[in-house]
Amino acid sequence: MKIGCSWSGGKDSCFALMKQLDKGDELKIVMNVMDENQAYSKSHGLTKEVLLAQARALGTPIQLASAAWSTYEENFIANLKEIKSRYEIGGMIYGDIDIQEHKDWEEKVSAEAGLEAYLPLWHGNRRELVESIIDAGIRAIIVSCNHTLGLEFLGEEITKDLIPKLESKGVDVCGENGEYHTLVIDCPLFNESINIQKGEKVKTDNYCFIETKIKP
Repeated sequence: MKIGCSWSGGKDSCFALMKQLDKGDELKIVMNVMDENQAYSKSHGLTKEVLLAQARALGTPIQLASAAWSTYEENFIANLKEIKSRYEIGGMIYGDIDIQEHKDWEEKVSAEAGLEAYLPLWHGNRRELVESIIDAGIRAIIVSCNHTLGLEFLGEEITKDLIPKLESKGVDVCGENGEYHTLVIDCPLFNESINIQKGEKVKTDNYCFIETKIKP
Protein backbone atom coordinates (compact mmCIF):
# COMPACT_ATOMS: atom_id res chain seq x y z
CA MET A 1 0.00 0.00 0.00
CA LYS A 2 1.10 3.58 -0.62
CA ILE A 3 1.57 5.41 2.67
CA GLY A 4 2.62 8.72 4.17
CA CYS A 5 4.39 9.41 7.44
CA SER A 6 3.81 12.07 10.07
CA TRP A 7 7.51 12.97 10.25
CA SER A 8 8.67 14.90 13.32
CA GLY A 9 12.30 14.51 12.28
CA GLY A 10 12.94 12.45 15.42
CA LYS A 11 13.71 8.87 16.37
CA ASP A 12 10.18 7.57 17.03
CA SER A 13 8.64 8.60 13.71
CA CYS A 14 11.74 7.24 11.95
CA PHE A 15 11.56 3.87 13.69
CA ALA A 16 7.80 3.64 13.13
CA LEU A 17 8.40 4.28 9.43
CA MET A 18 11.10 1.60 9.27
CA LYS A 19 8.83 -0.97 10.93
CA GLN A 20 5.90 -0.18 8.64
CA LEU A 21 8.05 -0.37 5.51
CA ASP A 22 9.24 -3.80 6.66
CA LYS A 23 5.65 -4.94 6.02
CA GLY A 24 6.02 -4.10 2.33
CA ASP A 25 4.30 -0.71 2.16
CA GLU A 26 5.60 2.03 -0.14
CA LEU A 27 6.47 5.46 1.26
CA LYS A 28 5.23 8.30 -0.96
CA ILE A 29 5.43 11.40 1.25
CA VAL A 30 6.41 12.60 4.73
CA MET A 31 4.66 15.51 6.45
CA ASN A 32 5.78 17.92 9.14
CA VAL A 33 3.84 20.71 10.86
CA MET A 34 5.74 23.97 11.36
CA ASP A 35 4.83 27.30 12.91
CA GLU A 36 2.88 29.96 11.01
CA ASN A 37 6.03 31.37 9.38
CA GLN A 38 7.60 27.97 8.66
CA ALA A 39 10.59 29.05 10.72
CA TYR A 40 10.62 26.07 13.10
CA SER A 41 8.80 22.77 13.43
CA LYS A 42 6.40 22.30 16.32
CA SER A 43 7.96 20.87 19.53
CA HIS A 44 11.27 19.81 17.99
CA GLY A 45 12.24 23.30 16.81
CA LEU A 46 13.79 22.12 13.52
CA THR A 47 14.33 24.50 10.61
CA LYS A 48 13.03 23.98 7.09
CA GLU A 49 16.64 23.53 5.96
CA VAL A 50 17.14 20.56 8.28
CA LEU A 51 13.80 18.93 7.42
CA LEU A 52 14.47 19.29 3.69
CA ALA A 53 17.89 17.67 4.18
CA GLN A 54 16.21 14.71 5.91
CA ALA A 55 13.69 14.39 3.07
CA ARG A 56 16.52 14.38 0.50
CA ALA A 57 18.29 11.68 2.50
CA LEU A 58 15.04 9.66 2.51
CA GLY A 59 14.61 10.27 -1.22
CA THR A 60 11.01 11.30 -0.47
CA PRO A 61 8.99 14.51 -0.92
CA ILE A 62 8.06 16.39 2.24
CA GLN A 63 4.86 18.36 2.92
CA LEU A 64 5.61 21.30 5.20
CA ALA A 65 2.34 22.36 6.77
CA SER A 66 1.98 25.63 8.72
CA ALA A 67 -0.25 26.14 11.74
CA ALA A 68 -0.71 27.98 14.99
CA TRP A 69 -1.74 25.75 17.89
CA SER A 70 -5.27 27.20 17.58
CA THR A 71 -5.57 25.98 13.96
CA TYR A 72 -3.41 22.88 14.27
CA GLU A 73 -6.10 20.23 13.80
CA GLU A 74 -7.85 22.06 10.96
CA ASN A 75 -4.61 22.55 9.03
CA PHE A 76 -3.44 19.01 9.75
CA ILE A 77 -6.58 17.52 8.22
CA ALA A 78 -6.42 19.86 5.22
CA ASN A 79 -2.85 18.77 4.53
CA LEU A 80 -3.75 15.09 4.93
CA LYS A 81 -6.48 15.53 2.34
CA GLU A 82 -4.05 17.26 0.00
CA ILE A 83 -1.37 14.57 0.16
CA LYS A 84 -3.96 11.80 -0.11
CA SER A 85 -5.17 13.32 -3.37
CA ARG A 86 -1.71 14.10 -4.75
CA TYR A 87 0.11 10.90 -3.79
CA GLU A 88 -2.83 8.45 -3.65
CA ILE A 89 -1.89 7.18 -0.21
CA GLY A 90 -4.14 4.97 1.87
CA GLY A 91 -2.70 5.54 5.33
CA MET A 92 -0.43 7.59 7.58
CA ILE A 93 2.24 6.38 9.99
CA TYR A 94 2.54 7.87 13.48
CA GLY A 95 5.27 7.28 16.06
CA ASP A 96 3.28 7.38 19.30
CA ILE A 97 3.78 4.60 21.81
CA ASP A 98 1.12 4.51 24.53
CA ILE A 99 -0.60 7.85 25.12
CA GLN A 100 -4.21 7.00 24.30
CA GLU A 101 -5.38 10.55 23.57
CA HIS A 102 -2.65 10.91 20.94
CA LYS A 103 -3.76 7.68 19.24
CA ASP A 104 -7.40 8.76 19.37
CA TRP A 105 -6.54 12.10 17.77
CA GLU A 106 -4.43 10.54 15.02
CA GLU A 107 -7.17 8.05 14.18
CA LYS A 108 -9.72 10.89 14.16
CA VAL A 109 -7.84 13.25 11.82
CA SER A 110 -6.78 10.40 9.55
CA ALA A 111 -10.37 9.18 9.26
CA GLU A 112 -11.58 12.69 8.42
CA ALA A 113 -9.14 12.66 5.52
CA GLY A 114 -10.20 9.17 4.45
CA LEU A 115 -6.98 7.52 5.63
CA GLU A 116 -5.99 4.71 7.97
CA ALA A 117 -3.75 5.51 10.95
CA TYR A 118 -0.84 3.12 11.59
CA LEU A 119 1.08 3.13 14.88
CA PRO A 120 3.77 0.43 14.59
CA LEU A 121 5.29 1.26 18.00
CA TRP A 122 2.00 1.11 19.90
CA HIS A 123 2.27 -0.48 23.35
CA GLY A 124 5.98 -1.19 22.97
CA ASN A 125 8.08 -1.21 26.14
CA ARG A 126 9.69 2.22 26.25
CA ARG A 127 13.18 1.18 27.33
CA GLU A 128 13.20 -1.73 24.89
CA LEU A 129 12.08 0.60 22.12
CA VAL A 130 15.00 2.95 22.72
CA GLU A 131 17.41 0.02 22.65
CA SER A 132 15.77 -1.29 19.46
CA ILE A 133 16.01 2.15 17.85
CA ILE A 134 19.73 2.22 18.57
CA ASP A 135 20.21 -1.38 17.42
CA ALA A 136 18.32 -0.59 14.19
CA GLY A 137 21.04 1.90 13.25
CA ILE A 138 19.11 5.10 13.94
CA ARG A 139 21.39 7.89 15.11
CA ALA A 140 19.59 10.79 16.77
CA ILE A 141 20.60 13.77 18.89
CA ILE A 142 18.56 15.59 21.53
CA VAL A 143 17.44 18.97 20.13
CA SER A 144 14.95 20.03 22.79
CA CYS A 145 14.21 18.96 26.35
CA ASN A 146 12.56 19.94 29.61
CA HIS A 147 14.25 21.69 32.51
CA THR A 148 14.74 18.40 34.36
CA LEU A 149 17.29 17.41 31.74
CA GLY A 150 18.43 20.96 31.01
CA LEU A 151 21.00 22.43 28.68
CA GLU A 152 23.62 19.76 29.34
CA PHE A 153 21.62 17.09 27.48
CA LEU A 154 21.12 19.20 24.35
CA GLY A 155 23.13 17.91 21.40
CA GLU A 156 23.75 14.52 23.06
CA GLU A 157 23.33 11.45 20.85
CA ILE A 158 20.90 8.75 21.98
CA THR A 159 23.13 5.81 22.86
CA LYS A 160 22.96 2.91 25.28
CA ASP A 161 25.43 4.78 27.49
CA LEU A 162 23.01 7.71 27.67
CA ILE A 163 20.03 5.60 28.82
CA PRO A 164 21.13 5.28 32.49
CA LYS A 165 21.88 9.02 32.56
CA LEU A 166 18.31 9.73 31.45
CA GLU A 167 16.98 7.26 34.03
CA SER A 168 19.04 8.94 36.77
CA LYS A 169 17.14 12.15 36.03
CA GLY A 170 13.83 10.33 36.56
CA VAL A 171 12.57 10.89 33.02
CA ASP A 172 11.11 8.42 30.57
CA VAL A 173 14.03 7.14 28.49
CA CYS A 174 11.93 7.29 25.32
CA GLY A 175 10.76 10.85 25.93
CA GLU A 176 7.17 9.79 25.24
CA ASN A 177 5.81 12.35 27.70
CA GLY A 178 7.67 15.18 25.99
CA GLU A 179 10.74 15.08 28.24
CA TYR A 180 12.92 15.49 25.16
CA HIS A 181 12.78 15.48 21.36
CA THR A 182 15.37 14.32 18.86
CA LEU A 183 16.75 14.90 15.38
CA VAL A 184 17.70 11.86 13.26
CA ILE A 185 21.07 12.41 11.62
CA ASP A 186 21.43 8.95 10.09
CA CYS A 187 19.47 5.72 9.68
CA PRO A 188 19.22 2.79 7.25
CA LEU A 189 16.53 4.64 5.26
CA PHE A 190 18.86 7.57 4.50
CA ASN A 191 21.01 7.57 1.39
CA GLU A 192 23.49 9.75 3.28
CA SER A 193 23.94 11.04 6.81
CA ILE A 194 22.88 14.57 7.79
CA ASN A 195 25.87 16.77 8.59
CA ILE A 196 24.62 18.92 11.47
CA GLN A 197 26.24 22.00 12.95
CA LYS A 198 25.21 22.52 16.58
CA GLY A 199 24.66 26.11 17.60
CA GLU A 200 23.42 28.14 20.53
CA LYS A 201 21.55 26.56 23.43
CA VAL A 202 18.50 28.46 24.65
CA LYS A 203 16.48 28.02 27.86
CA THR A 204 12.91 29.34 27.77
CA ASP A 205 10.37 29.48 30.61
CA ASN A 206 9.40 25.84 30.15
CA TYR A 207 11.81 24.18 27.72
CA CYS A 208 15.34 24.09 26.30
CA PHE A 209 16.42 24.12 22.64
CA ILE A 210 19.64 23.87 20.64
CA GLU A 211 20.03 25.54 17.26
CA THR A 212 20.80 23.09 14.47
CA LYS A 213 21.97 23.90 10.95
CA ILE A 214 23.29 21.97 7.98
CA LYS A 215 27.05 22.31 7.78
CA PRO A 216 28.10 24.20 4.61
